[in-house]
Amino acid sequence: MRCGRAHGAVIREEIEERTGRSVSPGAIYTAMDRLERRGFVASGVKAGTAERGGRRRKEYWLEPAGARALEASWERVRAMAEGQAPALRRFRKARGGGNA
Repeated sequence: MRCGRAHGAVIREEIEERTGRSVSPGAIYTAMDRLERRGFVASGVKAGTAERGGRRRKEYWLEPAGARALEASWERVRAMAEGQAPALRRFRKARGGGNA
């Protein structure tokens, strides 16, 4: 995962690469706005560049509260997945799918 600051298009590309699903730009900005209101991310406007025709760009970065929430969420997902692993192995074995 890229670290530091990222603008909406980079966030969108990262999500699409990792999930294989298309995400609308509006969905990204809506989600980032909600995360910012909760104190999980912050944003700022980066000065425009000549290659962007002088247009400015909004960048986002993870705040400490966001990092803590993300870590806690990841731990819950991991624990849930670990709890399902034995059931999935039994299911595969019952269906003749072998071990995993």
